[in-house]
Amino acid sequence: MYPELSLYIAGRFIDAQGRRTQPVHDPATLQPLGLLPWAEAEDVEAAVQAAHAAFAGWRRVSPLERSDLLRRVAALARERAPEIGRAMTQDNGKPLADAVAEVLNAAEHVEWHAEEGRRVYGRVVPARQPGVRQLVVREPIGVCAAFSPWNFPFGQAMKKAAAAIAAGCPIVLKGPEESPSALVAMAHLFHDAGLPPGVFNLLWGVPADISRQLIESPLVRVVSFTGSVPVGRQLAALAGRHMKRMTMELGGHAPVLVFDDADVDAAVALLARLKTRNAGQVCVSPTRFHVQSGVHDRFAAAFADALGAVKVGHGLEDGVQMGPLIHERRFQAVQALVDDARARGAELLAGGGRIGKQIGAEGHFHAPTLLAHVPADARVMHEEPFGPVAALSRFDTVDEALQQANALPFGLASYVFTRSLQTANRVGDGLEAGMVNINHSGMAHPELPFGGVKDSGFGSEGGTESFDSFLSTKLITQI
Repeated sequence: MYPELSLYIAGRFIDAQGRRTQPVHDPATLQPLGLLPWAEAEDVEAAVQAAHAAFAGWRRVSPLERSDLLRRVAALARERAPEIGRAMTQDNGKPLADAVAEVLNAAEHVEWHAEEGRRVYGRVVPARQPGVRQLVVREPIGVCAAFSPWNFPFGQAMKKAAAAIAAGCPIVLKGPEESPSALVAMAHLFHDAGLPPGVFNLLWGVPADISRQLIESPLVRVVSFTGSVPVGRQLAALAGRHMKRMTMELGGHAPVLVFDDADVDAAVALLARLKTRNAGQVCVSPTRFHVQSGVHDRFAAAFADALGAVKVGHGLEDGVQMGPLIHERRFQAVQALVDDARARGAELLAGGGRIGKQIGAEGHFHAPTLLAHVPADARVMHEEPFGPVAALSRFDTVDEALQQANALPFGLASYVFTRSLQTANRVGDGLEAGMVNINHSGMAHPELPFGGVKDSGFGSEGGTESFDSFLSTKLITQI
């Protein structure tokens, strides 16, 4: 059964009774699942006030006590992962195994932040004259307004919440209306673990209205956003106008560089999984495939076969590897990029369009698609597809590969396949990206920084860097 949806403000769950609501649908079947209550302006204000009131006490709670509470949250998340994952598959579309894995990975992030939150140390700076003591201390900065996306509804939101709460900052989270069940489950985790009222708050509603009210509130001190570049720019401008601390994890258009000396079979196997993960609706999904001329044709044929072999269907069915796109707007956006590339001369090697009828489904299913000989002016070479579409082109030299990879204003993730240590070092240094994966993919671990450069944002949602947004530095000098 799909769970009841609610707001969570000041330690209270608020259902849809008597409120404006939004229907939530299964993107695989288009069937209604439930009604999501919207927050009004007074609810947003109540959440901010609750968080502000909670800050006075939570900031002074021992880091060890905060750590113990987060460990309880992680344990509950592991225990409830099957039911959280099932509901996530219903409203998000991703395969059940992937949804459960997302919850378990998030639990690991919570545990890591639980421990690192105990180690937010200051330092003593030697003084220039006798009798002077100089201390540098790090303190929680205040209430955080966080905005999390629908593609990884549990994982992305939990990264923000765990870091903020471990640092001593209450959080007001605006969740994704398309896929809300996982965040309601998250609120229950914090509630049942004993988190004081107001330290975690959850809102839904009109995104533009809620974001503006939260960011403009003088009680909100930190803004954390994960989402598209256009929306990120708008929120960053608004936050900058009000001098708010920010973390922005924005979109990417990840280049893949496959060199002649690469293990092509291993590269194809990994890249096919990465490309179809969550139907390509992943900010670090490989999208622009630049393949050296010597292995281009072999790679193209093998990759087309691998994509064609992916089992597509409802995420609750056994053996399904890829589900639907989140909604029809996303489907139409993906299809427009495919149609544009083909109109400009790209060759279709796999997929190409809607496949719902072929698999007996009514939802927003797009076939895993490979386009070859894609011209440089095709939209898919400049716009993040955020779907199961791969655009293939060739290169001859390392310099040409780097030029193609760095040509866009995005700089989140990148992938390199080569057996040459010299090439790996040169390309690893030369790629303009926040994360470079060479012969594998390893970006999801909590101990590692996760973030981009250029238009892909700034700040980190992993590693010790994730605490930086939630802590201020204070200098104390005294005689």
